[in-house]
Amino acid sequence: MESIDSKTVRHVALLSRLSLSDKELEAQSRQLTSILSYISKLNEINTDAVSPTSHPLTSLKNVFRKDDLKPSLSTDDALKNAPAREGDFFRVPQVIEGK
Repeated sequence: MESIDSKTVRHVALLSRLSLSDKELEAQSRQLTSILSYISKLNEINTDAVSPTSHPLTSLKNVFRKDDLKPSLSTDDALKNAPAREGDFFRVPQVIEGK
């Protein structure tokens, strides 16, 4: 297993626009080397008998409910507590400047 040196971490940090101290570079180098070592161990596992899946929980299904039409509030009921009203609409302060 090849280790990741500080020079490589520095290059990736530069590409990612990250500023890392020398201490952080060394720590990241050790951590990335450890991660790659773990991944190489996973690559040793025989998965020939395992079928590929897009999701580990293939037995889950979406549950849909019937879309029933139900009565709604009347316009007057919906607007009765509005601080300002204009016709059948809520009146709110303008937030976008006009041209």
